[in-house]
Amino acid sequence: MHIAGGCQCGTIRYEFTGEPVQQVACHCTECQHQSGSAFGMTLVVNADDFRITQGKLKHYHSTSTTGRQELGAFCPECGNRIYHQPEWRKGRISIKPGTLDDTSWLKPHVHLWTRSKQPWVIIPADAEAHETQPG
Repeated sequence: MHIAGGCQCGTIRYEFTGEPVQQVACHCTECQHQSGSAFGMTLVVNADDFRITQGKLKHYHSTSTTGRQELGAFCPECGNRIYHQPEWRKGRISIKPGTLDDTSWLKPHVHLWTRSKQPWVIIPADAEAHETQPG
């Protein structure tokens, strides 16, 4: 698999090869704030399969409500988040899949922090759902 994407203004471009590890929709309030929407989506890939092909990212370090550290990488021009790299997911990058050139194939298989989801969001019956962050 070869997939490409980039930021809103075109300054940053990236690609990854290989298969995604997981597609996740997170309904925690932190992801709601970061995405400016009802949930955040994540496409987990192996870090070795990912590379920036154009531009230089800016980084932001944050701490989750559970005390876990995370690196956020975004375009310094338009501010578009490209990926985040949670310290607990060694060797993996969590791409923000809305930045992909083609998003038509996306379908989150896992929904996290459903206890914080907006009441109008319906979790598909065939998806795995967790009220918080599993294990």
